[in-house]
Amino acid sequence: MIEWVLAWASDHRDQALWLIPALAFMETCVGIGLFVPSLLLVIVCSVLYANDAANLWLMAGMALIGSSLGDHVGYYAGRALGPQVEQSRVVLRNLNKWQRTEDLVRRYGPWAIFVGRFIPAIRSLVPAMVGITDFPRWRYTPLDLAACSLWALGLVVIVRGAHELFVP
Repeated sequence: MIEWVLAWASDHRDQALWLIPALAFMETCVGIGLFVPSLLLVIVCSVLYANDAANLWLMAGMALIGSSLGDHVGYYAGRALGPQVEQSRVVLRNLNKWQRTEDLVRRYGPWAIFVGRFIPAIRSLVPAMVGITDFPRWRYTPLDLAACSLWALGLVVIVRGAHELFVP
């Protein structure tokens, strides 16, 4: 999958920037995020940055938007479907990750939104779990945007650091 995405990005440099919010959305969206590796977004951003195809801060902003949209899909799915989410095939196949997410939300409450953002294995499950708990929307959105902003800043640091290490 990574090879295909990189080949497509190099053949379509003008459109490749749109991969960033799409990949950020996919890696954070409940269900899909369990199968899309976080490394894919880092590699695409690194390749685009190394080839001067995109500004680092523009990529961070696009990743922030995509990740927050993915989180909100999960949050609203959790609110709408409630406990039914726990009986879905995706959750039942990944029961260990779901239980870890449940423990995280129980232990840290609202801080789970921040903590979960930086744990790839459960990143896409935290918003759904928070939605199931009927966490207020007016509190969720600013916390999620803050967590996604911090995560996007981390993406900038990683891409820039990789560039400094590997590009002469």
